[in-house]
Amino acid sequence: MRQKFHFDFIKNSKIFFCISLGIMLVCLILNIFVIPTRVDIQFTGGTIVKYSYSGNLKEKQITDVAQKATKETISFTFAENLASSDSNSHMVSLEFTNSKAITVDEQDEVTNALTEAFPDNTFKVEESSSVDASKGANFFAKCIAAVILASVLIIGYVAIRFKKIGGMSAGVMAVVALVHDLIIVYFVFAMFNMSLDDNFIAVILMILGYSVNDTIVIYDRIRENRRKMGPKATTKDVTNASVNQCFTRTICTTITTMAAIGSVLIVSLIYNIDSIISFALPMMIGLISGCYSSICIAIPLWVMWKNHSDNKKAQNDKNKKSNKKEKSVKLAKES
Repeated sequence: MRQKFHFDFIKNSKIFFCISLGIMLVCLILNIFVIPTRVDIQFTGGTIVKYSYSGNLKEKQITDVAQKATKETISFTFAENLASSDSNSHMVSLEFTNSKAITVDEQDEVTNALTEAFPDNTFKVEESSSVDASKGANFFAKCIAAVILASVLIIGYVAIRFKKIGGMSAGVMAVVALVHDLIIVYFVFAMFNMSLDDNFIAVILMILGYSVNDTIVIYDRIRENRRKMGPKATTKDVTNASVNQCFTRTICTTITTMAAIGSVLIVSLIYNIDSIISFALPMMIGLISGCYSSICIAIPLWVMWKNHSDNKKAQNDKNKKSNKKEKSVKLAKES
């Protein structure tokens, strides 16, 4: 079968590994020294107070006044007040990120400070709620358990379905690619200063399904080409042919999915909907990472493992033949 596009993915695998490790290293350094990870209040516990106000105020003005009115650490989220017909109405969400709920008096102090500082902007408490950190931690633990269980099931499924091409190793490498994608998604949240919340878990689960699907499609093509190209074809040749055959399909699928998520991201950016932005943006980058890891991480790693196993098996067979020959020579001399 003649290829319209041919690239030696296996030969350039070290370049792909270095690119991934380089990105992770840079992000890790920035995450430790420059941009620390933010954890959402649903995991740390605390209090959320939402205010509505009218008029155009600078965000720094509001944050300075509110922070001075309390000793607690506050994080702020600003958005348009979509519930109001007034186009000049805005919302600000104050998250008191301590492990305990703030008292009514502490909340009143912040409210009074905002009202006194901006008397013409009609600050009004729209919602106030306390968050129990133990519930968030429980939810997070269950999600991690779900990811681990899914990974085990993926390895088992691939091991059974692709037994003829070394299914267990293929399954393990597929999960390694998933770990690569999850790390990239984590760094996206950290680098864009987005809090780790339920959106983080949702993106992880979405990418987990998307990435492994791409990898399985390539494994399926490898299995078909192994049968067509025969035992004389090397693992490298079979794999390169298979990846190149799947390349266009993988890229087109990724672009189509990104177009859908991209439209959601654009709308959320226009209306400043942070909850959608923190899902759509990591999802888009996760899609790119999933496409990349399937082709450039999982498959080359599987080829390396397969070659190592084949070489080890060949060496063991050679040793067995050598031992048999030595025994037969020894028996001939004794006789």
